[in-house]
Amino acid sequence: MADLSSLKQWVMTAHNRGSPRLSHSTLNRGHPRIVSEPHPTLTIAKVMTPPRSTLRADAQRNREHLIATAAEAFASGRAISLDAIAKRAGVGNATLYRHFPTREDLVEEVYRDQIRPLREDARTLLATEPPAQALHAWMLRFADWAGERRGICEALVAMSASGRFGTGPVCDEVQQVLAMVLEAGATAGELRSDINPAEVGGILAGLLSVAGAPEQRPQLKRMLDVVVDGLRPR
Repeated sequence: MADLSSLKQWVMTAHNRGSPRLSHSTLNRGHPRIVSEPHPTLTIAKVMTPPRSTLRADAQRNREHLIATAAEAFASGRAISLDAIAKRAGVGNATLYRHFPTREDLVEEVYRDQIRPLREDARTLLATEPPAQALHAWMLRFADWAGERRGICEALVAMSASGRFGTGPVCDEVQQVLAMVLEAGATAGELRSDINPAEVGGILAGLLSVAGAPEQRPQLKRMLDVVVDGLRPR
């Protein structure tokens, strides 16, 4: 029979020396002999985290797909919720709101590129009309542009009411165009020099919210007459 000291040694060396076994010949003689065998090699599969660049690319694809889906939905002319846009785009609501916290943010991003030609319109008007008339004409052109794009007027009003006018791509472009025309008017002595373009943008958004429909164009023209007259120096 194996003595206790030999068994103790076998137990203590098991972890360090591999998986031990007792040889039959030694057992037959009454004293165990430790024969070490190496542990089998274990292959552990690592869970790989996608590189950050891949995550950014996925996020960018989701963002672009959301914009394209929203543009298609807005073009239909029918009201649609943000949740419905997320579902149509095949992403979760959390993904949509992570990219676009408010409806106004999504609307502005959809029309980001479409607003830029209006800057050239303003330059053309300033080259052919006195600044005050150019301002009036440009605001009418903007009204036509906004009337053809669902959600723009509502977005402008909401941005203005929250003090965020000028922070989104559309509002920022409107503000820059108004600043350019107002500066030209102040230089020519036709318009006041102490006017904040964001405030004029807020006034324009308010007018479009109450008289932005095509059939209300005569009313809008009269309202813009009052606005431009109020911007003249006294």
